[in-house]
Amino acid sequence: MKICSLASGSKGNCLYLETGDTRVLVDVGLSLRETLFRMDEVGIDASGIHAVLVTHEHIDHIRSAGSFSRKFNVPVFASHFVNAKSEKYFKKTQVNEFESGSAFTFRDIQIDPIPITHDSCDPVGFVFDSSEGRAASVTDFGIVTRLITEKLRGCRFLNLESNHDVDMLMNGPYPWELKQRIKSRHGHISNEESLELLHELAHEGLEMLIMAHLSEVNNHPEHVLRSTESFLRDQNVCAPQIVIGDQYRASEMMEI
Repeated sequence: MKICSLASGSKGNCLYLETGDTRVLVDVGLSLRETLFRMDEVGIDASGIHAVLVTHEHIDHIRSAGSFSRKFNVPVFASHFVNAKSEKYFKKTQVNEFESGSAFTFRDIQIDPIPITHDSCDPVGFVFDSSEGRAASVTDFGIVTRLITEKLRGCRFLNLESNHDVDMLMNGPYPWELKQRIKSRHGHISNEESLELLHELAHEGLEMLIMAHLSEVNNHPEHVLRSTESFLRDQNVCAPQIVIGDQYRASEMMEI
């Protein structure tokens, strides 16, 4: 299984996942030019991508999903509602619609789009099952539901939101309405909530974590890294590699 976080944050998101004979991008929220630049930088052959998977219709997730699909003649997978909302991005694009909550098979992997809560029309996270094991990417959600917790059990790799520090958010410069939106059931989960979820998901087979979608204003990479490392030191179940998702540069290509 190979993984690379090409971008993570409110200005653009893109995750590369390779498992078995399948190579996919989860969201393409950067410009096409920047996406291709970062892929080339880490040695990903863009012409070898088999599909683009879209979590929801916000611009930082779909900016060039359609243009990437058209350039390389690969399908975009999106829910019916997201497809309808994203018409101007998906014109002349091959879109394969899925139903949120219903798993489907693509090439040699099973993909399970998990319903999540966010201020978008039909947001999902993705769980991937293949002969290499289970992987998942879940960001942009405001509450940890029992469904999310159960679906994410047993993963070798997790791309998991750790959006904000509550104190930084509440004492920061955002207007009150935006603070309330971020803290709501349809906003983003905090560092503390992310670690509470990780406590439920820790198992001996968890090998890699990407802490993702950090707020540039209301969080800090070093804070997330320290708190995650502290959490892991306080348990003896697993010792995954920790990567902090970056908005401005791709991670290294990682293999587990």
